[in-house]
Amino acid sequence: MSATTPLVLFSEYTDLDPEPATQLLKQHGIATELMRLDAHGAIDDSQTHAIGLIAGYSNVDAALLRQLPQLGIIAATSNGTDMIDVAFATSQGIWVTNVGHAATEEVAAHALMLALVALREYPAMAQTVKEGGWTDDLTVVPRRLSTLTLGVVGYGRIGAEFARMAAPLFGRIIAFDPFRSSTDDIAEPASLDVVLAESDVVSLHLPLTPDTRGLIGARELSSMRRGAVLLNVSRGELVDLEACTKALDSGELSAVGFDVLDGEPPTANHALRNHARAVVTPHTAFLSDAALRHYETDPASYIVDWFVTGAPTACVVGSPTTATSSH
Repeated sequence: MSATTPLVLFSEYTDLDPEPATQLLKQHGIATELMRLDAHGAIDDSQTHAIGLIAGYSNVDAALLRQLPQLGIIAATSNGTDMIDVAFATSQGIWVTNVGHAATEEVAAHALMLALVALREYPAMAQTVKEGGWTDDLTVVPRRLSTLTLGVVGYGRIGAEFARMAAPLFGRIIAFDPFRSSTDDIAEPASLDVVLAESDVVSLHLPLTPDTRGLIGARELSSMRRGAVLLNVSRGELVDLEACTKALDSGELSAVGFDVLDGEPPTANHALRNHARAVVTPHTAFLSDAALRHYETDPASYIVDWFVTGAPTACVVGSPTTATSSH
């Protein structure tokens, strides 16, 4: 391949099929390659002229970006961009995008599913049947949803969609967002302390940042209603899982519904893998046939937008703070 041919690198091949993105970029005269790093983290000399990077799960830090002087855009294949040093990238004139529109419906629906599974005591009911029991053998009684308060922490696209889906079921919905002060006509705005203290179910819908890491720790858990349910479909590191496990064991929490953990995949003996009061799914809240198509093509489409017009048209997480040309 000629060094003058525009090149986009895949930081790695994840569980997503790279072919749709490769074909879309090829239609615009852009070549693609898997990024090659040596044992010291140095990029192959033949790839340092890359203009774009499709980022998977591995870290995209300043040391890596300094090796790509012509890079103009990083397109993440996930909603979260905590693996990218966005501040450094934008300071170098690099755009950063995510796939924030790809799975809003799916993640919101998954959070609602986790809430219903926990609140309707599905694990205990299913286990009773598996053990040969029936109605008279149940040791739990679910609470009526319309008498409960749902608290949403993080009221962006997904948090708001989750509230919209849940509104017909719950008696009250309150929401806190550290990045905005208003909500909508579905959720009452409230402080984090109020959401924790007054909610029967608390659902987390926040990005992972230095400010949100460990947001829910022992103090926050102890301030929640006894017997509350905690949901997390965002990032595992938002929650202190050791404190969370203790809260489950003590009854402070009646259940958790998590699609993410602080280290994935979790070890075989992870405390929440087999906990009787934990409903854990394997980071699949985003998953559907339609969402997969977006995850596989949207990053490439944003790179094409930037290549053709000088700026991506959607899902911009970081915009350049220094002027650069598109290509």
